[in-house]
Amino acid sequence: MNQAIKSSTAGSTLADILERVLDKGIVIAGDITVSVGNVELLSIRIRLLISSVDKAREIGINWWESDPYLSSRTQELLTTNQLLLEKVQVLEQQLAQLKAAP
Repeated sequence: MNQAIKSSTAGSTLADILERVLDKGIVIAGDITVSVGNVELLSIRIRLLISSVDKAREIGINWWESDPYLSSRTQELLTTNQLLLEKVQVLEQQLAQLKAAP
């Protein structure tokens, strides 16, 4: 009675496993703390979600759609943002001058 042990990945290729992980998603979480005595010096929280884009959207994650650093219009958005900040500073200075006037 010599039976082989079957695993859930028996006969699966790497592509099959990757497809399954992307379809279902996987979450990896961990915490790293560096302490000396009772004094915590450093704390790092790691949260990693691996999934397909469709699965991420299904669970409500779509930050890459509005992240300017991932957009092809990154430089345009950064330039516009800088111009708006400069205009706000000018307006704040003018407002301060109006308030200071007798």
